[in-house]
Amino acid sequence: MEPSAFDELAFFRALDDSAARALLIGRRALVLLGLPVLTAVYDFWIAIDDIEAFNGVGARFGLHPTRTPDEARRSGRYAVENDEHVDVLVARSVPTVDGEAVEFETLWDRRTVVQVDGSRVCLPCLDDLILTKRIGARPKDLEDIRLLRILRDAR
Repeated sequence: MEPSAFDELAFFRALDDSAARALLIGRRALVLLGLPVLTAVYDFWIAIDDIEAFNGVGARFGLHPTRTPDEARRSGRYAVENDEHVDVLVARSVPTVDGEAVEFETLWDRRTVVQVDGSRVCLPCLDDLILTKRIGARPKDLEDIRLLRILRDAR
């Protein structure tokens, strides 16, 4: 493993400048919303046709894909990594644990944009971020849902 040239703000800026439609999901999205959670993992859900553009951004930071674009399209997920790890979901639709379909295009259409030091980071709207947490529904996801509902209700 080689050390990457990863810098979060520069990565967000490069992603914003790229043509890739990418939504930051997972706990890193909660961190950007100001919620008190910790994570060292980045999770993105990208448009299935934007794998090459997303990988191009990753390559600028020394991050290498774990699957070819065709393999990623077939499996629905992959990662770009080196000493940093970014999980990438590329499915058009994913079911929640109770069978509700979550579609990338719907989330993209309702996305919200967060400014981070002059860079735009796209996130699902709060209700959709809650929905993405129901895909895995692990104990930490249930806690995240609780925090997201508090944030949503406070707004």
